[in-house]
Amino acid sequence: MRTPEEPSYPAHWEADVVLRDGGTALIRPITPDDAERLVSFYERVSDESKYYRFFAPYPRLSDRDVRRFTHHDYVDRVGLAATVGGEFIATVRYDRVDDSGRPAATPSAQAEVAFLVRDDHQGRGVASALLEHIAAVARERGIRRFTAEVLPANTKMIKVFTDAGYSQSRSFEDGSVHLTFDLEPTEQSLAVMSAREQRAEGTSVRRLLAPGSVAVIGASRSPRGAGRAVLGSLRSSGFTGSVYAVNRALPEGTDELDGVPARRSVRDVPEPLDLAVVAVPAGEVPEVARECGEAGVRGLVVLTADFDRDEQRELVRLARSYGTRVVGPNAFGLMNTAPGVRLNATLSPETPRPGRVGLFTQSGAIGIALLAGLHQRGIGLSSFVSAGNRADVSGNDVLQHWYEDPDTDVALFYLESIGNPRKFTRLAKRTAVRKPMVVVKGARHSGSAPPRGHAAPVSRTPAGTVTTLLRQAGIVMVDTVTELLDAGALLATQPLPQGRRVTILGNAESLGLISYDAALAGDLRPHPVQDLSTSATPGDYRAALRAALEDTGTDAVVVTVIPWVGDTPVAELADALHEASESAEKPVAVVHLAIEGLDDALSERGIPSYPAPERAVRALSEASRYARWRQDAVNPGRVPEIDVDEAAASALLERVTAGTADDADSARSRDAAGPSLTGEDTEALLSCYGIAVQPTVPAPDADAAVAAAGRLGYPVALKTTAPHLRHRADLGGVRLDIASEAGLRRAYAELTEAFGGPEELRPVVQAMAARGVDTAITAAVDPTIGAVLSFGLAGTPSELLGDVAHRLVPVTDKEAAGLVRSLRSAPILFGWRGAQPVDTGALEDLLLRVSRLLHDHPEIVAVDLEPVVVATRGVTVLGAAVSVAEPPPPTDLGRRSLPAY
Repeated sequence: MRTPEEPSYPAHWEADVVLRDGGTALIRPITPDDAERLVSFYERVSDESKYYRFFAPYPRLSDRDVRRFTHHDYVDRVGLAATVGGEFIATVRYDRVDDSGRPAATPSAQAEVAFLVRDDHQGRGVASALLEHIAAVARERGIRRFTAEVLPANTKMIKVFTDAGYSQSRSFEDGSVHLTFDLEPTEQSLAVMSAREQRAEGTSVRRLLAPGSVAVIGASRSPRGAGRAVLGSLRSSGFTGSVYAVNRALPEGTDELDGVPARRSVRDVPEPLDLAVVAVPAGEVPEVARECGEAGVRGLVVLTADFDRDEQRELVRLARSYGTRVVGPNAFGLMNTAPGVRLNATLSPETPRPGRVGLFTQSGAIGIALLAGLHQRGIGLSSFVSAGNRADVSGNDVLQHWYEDPDTDVALFYLESIGNPRKFTRLAKRTAVRKPMVVVKGARHSGSAPPRGHAAPVSRTPAGTVTTLLRQAGIVMVDTVTELLDAGALLATQPLPQGRRVTILGNAESLGLISYDAALAGDLRPHPVQDLSTSATPGDYRAALRAALEDTGTDAVVVTVIPWVGDTPVAELADALHEASESAEKPVAVVHLAIEGLDDALSERGIPSYPAPERAVRALSEASRYARWRQDAVNPGRVPEIDVDEAAASALLERVTAGTADDADSARSRDAAGPSLTGEDTEALLSCYGIAVQPTVPAPDADAAVAAAGRLGYPVALKTTAPHLRHRADLGGVRLDIASEAGLRRAYAELTEAFGGPEELRPVVQAMAARGVDTAITAAVDPTIGAVLSFGLAGTPSELLGDVAHRLVPVTDKEAAGLVRSLRSAPILFGWRGAQPVDTGALEDLLLRVSRLLHDHPEIVAVDLEPVVVATRGVTVLGAAVSVAEPPPPTDLGRRSLPAY
């Protein structure tokens, strides 16, 4: 039991991190129980490294040193260790100091920091990762600046500090380099963290996909079973590395299984293992993971299913403690078709042809279908990852690899859940600038939850909204596996269209007209159909296609074909289309009906074909939408600097979130979205961000209402604040333009007579705003997608017709303008039917302020401004509500760490 003097262990500082070489380490606070580990660690550090740390020969730690370095108050003195296999590989420590560099006797915003890294782990990026974590801890404890003394010869450590991207200064004093740097994240420091994260996580996947040696654990002596199937796949694919079969039930003296070297344990394998495929019963997997960790295996592919969340959590914790990454459980396996690797560590005996498409799936069954579909379309694969329950390695990790993989041009994803949606959208937006991503998401609706074992948060956002937001990140979102393959085939083989103008030509006008209608529905701009007649020859197709592609008014071509009356000249037609399009910089898609052999002939020539015009046009429409996004991404806008009082807002939020929701003295009330601020706190918080709320005065009786109107000035509005009547002018809960005392008393009487007493209605009086358009601005944090800013016209357009636009936070100035203009009812804001245009500039400024508020303060879970009256000059916020909760741990753009499964 902890004594009152003993500081509480800050468990939330623990984190698994991926290091530069792709291995993992656990970063955690150092405790008094670590004395023996610290001594053992120090004994394995070279004399040179000790000298660099202490500026003098320091061969061993004294008992006093050990106590000093293992006892911390976790406020003014903090030590963190990076561990692998339970052993320290590096430590970092800060001590709060005053301006003279001595231990601070009073609160100080400065601390001295020092590192020590075991020599055999130097160069892995351990110190850089520790710096990120100790800086985050220091900021939490009110420290804003680090100082460090480094010997000039210790160039590696100087580089750790200078490369971190923080604002810093350096000087040379008394034979050492004196460094001082602020801990407030800068644009450069965030960019450095993001780049390091990408390299580390990409490398961790790269070494899984390109192992030099693989062991299949659980390969049975009979030709059946998952392990034996993977063993056969590895052999048939021509894997270029070493393969071993491992089965603890092998008879003594057996050293071969199905022509592959066999051992009873990974400990007996005569060379280091890079990858182990695990196909043993679920109860045996932890022991296998432990053996693999002790043997230095870098990655596990766990085919075994039947894990619950707790069992998966323990498996991942165990594997990561040894620096090992896990694909699965319930995985289908990995493929890499690179000539120097030729890895097929899956249950599929067929290895796809090499190509430029990367494929990630959570479902093995869907993975099989997609592999077969790509093969039928003649599309080759660069790599394939089926992560099953993705307890560790996820789509985010694979995306980090594909981002700079020169062998992957298109990324296809089948996802059933997104564990870290903010990171996924950030990575997707960055990747989509380089190469297209096509995603189909299962379990989108409440009735189709992700399978057992998947770490998936429950969404409060409609599926259509999620799709829209992911599209805004540059993702090509489709609804079905078939559409995933259709879009992937077009994007993998054809250039992107530079516009929406489409030429449709073919030998059947009816098929062309169906294509024309589909193009209009897909937001394309088709030209009139070119009917080549049923007597068209391959030469006619060649000439028509070449002319269409040379036409400057055409951005893409859809070719339609029905069978010839006699034998269709398949090869000649495919050659003609290929010759006409091979040098063009415009996409071509072919639609044909039941022409045997044409699919294969076209795929061999790099032209996608489809059995229905709707499918071809849908793929082309998605490619067009993606091309437009990519053009816009060249100039995405910026998040403008806004004059706000962030410190005052933080202090207010800290005060209102300090108590419990059930505290009777608390100024909050619990609702479904979280604790709601009082009206006074809401107005104070919003004012910190330059958002003024039109004042309201409570009116518990008619006399109070008249007195309030006298202070505010006529005309006024009288409205209830009861939840069931809020914003319901249509029900009579709001009375506007009251110009006199008599009119106010009459309205008050009518209101209370119709709906109940003042205690229930809670009436308020408010000064009338300038005439304009009533709008609604909301912002909310959804667990599956992150912070979302929404905008619509108040009332019927948004509530009945669903005419609401959304953007991910933080919103740029360009996105704010797009948010306003993307509504179907947007013309009302711009002078519809001769009305005066309203002040959309002021509206966009308000949207940016709400976005900034939500982005700056993660404890805010919802903001509701309604109605917001947009007049010809300025905007007026008539109603506001803010809901808060304890701030969640940062999942993105904070200290670099793997998700805590």
